[in-house]
Amino acid sequence: MKRPALIAIAVLAVAATGVLAAMVPIGGAQSPPTTESTSTEATTTAPETTTEATTTITTTSTTTARPPRRHVKPKLIPLGVTVGGIHVGGLSSTAAYMVVRAAFRAPLVLQAGAHRAIVNPGSLGAVAYAKAAIAHARSAPEGAAVPLGIAVHGKAVHKLVDSLAKKYEVPPTDARLFLRHLKPYITEGHPGKTLDRKRAIVAIVKALRENRRTGISLPYVTVPQSVTRKTFGPVVVIHRGSNRLYLFKGMKPWRTFVVATGQAVYPTPLGRFQIVVKWQNPWWYPPDSPWAKGAKPIPPGPGNPLGTRWMGLSAPGVGIHGTPDAASLGYSASHGCIRMYIPQAEWLFDHVDVGTSVYIVPA
Repeated sequence: MKRPALIAIAVLAVAATGVLAAMVPIGGAQSPPTTESTSTEATTTAPETTTEATTTITTTSTTTARPPRRHVKPKLIPLGVTVGGIHVGGLSSTAAYMVVRAAFRAPLVLQAGAHRAIVNPGSLGAVAYAKAAIAHARSAPEGAAVPLGIAVHGKAVHKLVDSLAKKYEVPPTDARLFLRHLKPYITEGHPGKTLDRKRAIVAIVKALRENRRTGISLPYVTVPQSVTRKTFGPVVVIHRGSNRLYLFKGMKPWRTFVVATGQAVYPTPLGRFQIVVKWQNPWWYPPDSPWAKGAKPIPPGPGNPLGTRWMGLSAPGVGIHGTPDAASLGYSASHGCIRMYIPQAEWLFDHVDVGTSVYIVPA
């Protein structure tokens, strides 16, 4: 290459170096203008620009989000309000429903006299309309008593009361007759009692409606005695040894009669018997006995050995009757029967009944 050309190239290189040196202060860097520093500055600046853009987008998104909703407290039931007797004032509808439902499901304690029975409302088919009652309670005034509507299976309640009546009933004890010291003694006896079924059903249903589970008393009714001391009626006591018939009105002495009883060969039986039949103007039929062999029946009339009245006893073939043979009275002269004066037999016939007790004693 020629010398003038080399000089021109050198001048251009020096000029280019000066331009580069003049461009470094424009970036504001205080470090020496080296190629390494320039490269580092560029690499650092790029991430800073990217971070700024990302931050701006995030801030914009937060600013445009919906505001949080305000928490609204549920409406509470007014103070002092009760549902079916259960206090629910100050509670929410949900809490009140749970309280009323739990109270309704509690078992009933039934008191029948000295007996106690525990019954689950579910076994009676009982259902409470608690939701409707709670809805009413929400708009009720303070201190209001809201009734609790219920449904009950009637047949189940009737069945329960019938079973309790059979289980806890006390049957009446009639007065009873004994012979003490040759005189009648009649026990007092006592009336019975059984549940008043109608009132018991009403008490159970009412307790369910009022949501009560204790203090449920099932009422009893008295079952009267069929026989008491006052209504016992007459009692006959015959003393075979002394041939006397004593008539008692219950335990009180009433009348005494002279009678004839059986001979030693045909003794009047001892024991307790009853009058089983009463005949006016009876026929006499010969008994199946050796002493009556060949005898024929005798119709009513003056010659009839039974007189005008016959009161047959539960002892076979034995009875109390009138006799035309008045001379035999006071002696053991009959064939086992008890003979009386005809007028006295007629009077006795009118004052005793079928079923009257007759004691025959050896005295």
